[in-house]
Amino acid sequence: MTRRISAPFRADHVGSLLRPKALLEARSRQAAGEIADDDLRLIEDESIEDIITMQREVGLQTATDGEFRRTSWHMDFIYQLGGVDKTDEKLMVHFRNEAGELDFESAALSVHERISLPHTIFGEAFTFLKDNVGAAQTAKLTIPSPSMVHYRGGRAAIDQALYPDLDGFWADLTAAYAEQVRRLGALGCTYLQLDDTSLAYLNDPKQRAMVAAQGGDAQHQHELYIRNINAALSGRPEGMQVTTHMCRGNFRSSWAAEGGYDFVAEALFGELDVDGFFLEYDDERSGGFAPLRFVPPGKQVVLGLVTTKRGALEDKDQLKRRVDEAAAYVPLEQLCLSPQCGFSSTVEGNALTYDEEVAKLELIVETAADIWG
Repeated sequence: MTRRISAPFRADHVGSLLRPKALLEARSRQAAGEIADDDLRLIEDESIEDIITMQREVGLQTATDGEFRRTSWHMDFIYQLGGVDKTDEKLMVHFRNEAGELDFESAALSVHERISLPHTIFGEAFTFLKDNVGAAQTAKLTIPSPSMVHYRGGRAAIDQALYPDLDGFWADLTAAYAEQVRRLGALGCTYLQLDDTSLAYLNDPKQRAMVAAQGGDAQHQHELYIRNINAALSGRPEGMQVTTHMCRGNFRSSWAAEGGYDFVAEALFGELDVDGFFLEYDDERSGGFAPLRFVPPGKQVVLGLVTTKRGALEDKDQLKRRVDEAAAYVPLEQLCLSPQCGFSSTVEGNALTYDEEVAKLELIVETAADIWG
């Protein structure tokens, strides 16, 4: 086995990282009108430079900006699409953890004009990242997948007069995404990740029941999403590696859905046109490795065996055993290792410290080196 020179890498991570205290304080002060936008941008820049250095020092071949310029992994992107706006209504997602339950609340979205791409979303953020990574690092940008625009609001969020059927909605949405991907390629992006909770949520019978109650086709919605993600990626630039990350929710160390990948696996692994799959596998909520039997040759599976929901460090030998278990279903050469999700999908972050975050990334790098060299 050898070190991979293209993404996804043997040791990788999902994208978001814990926000430093100085950045959180600056964001609060900017929201209160105590400092200007430019002052916040300078602190963001400094914080991102520091986190790039951390990723290099732990031995990662890739680097993200930690999503430090965002408050949410997906809504900050979605609200910048033309035709999509916040509403006065609230979107509520119910989460739970080992200690109890809690709710995530954000403004709901409304599709009230034809969807378009008025500017390259996160374009300046990516350029800053690319210009500051080291020679041995590949800059990675994370954006939500097209399906998240639909899953977060469903048919009810889309103006019926504007899009009397959803074919027009999907055509405009995937065209906007295809242009976004093209523009990112022109900026030099060679590693793009589409984050998608819907394809993991739909494994949960409770989530499928919710979709059915909203009038959706719960049995085939994942296939609809796969087709439209493929449409968005159909013209991607040569040399751009694209992965997708799927989890069951990640908010303050809590999750929203449960269940293995069995329901979506055959279509997901066999039909989704990406180079790699980041899969959540940190505990029993994620099910077993048997669905990996549908992964075709040439696709990488990044096993999210290291949890970001707790600070306790995993045992290296146990991680190796779990990789061996997965290798019974997909060749070891097609496997990589990462955390199960981001460390801070929203600005609040998960319940662990910066030092614990670094230790987990170091463990992933060390374990990957032991397994693959």
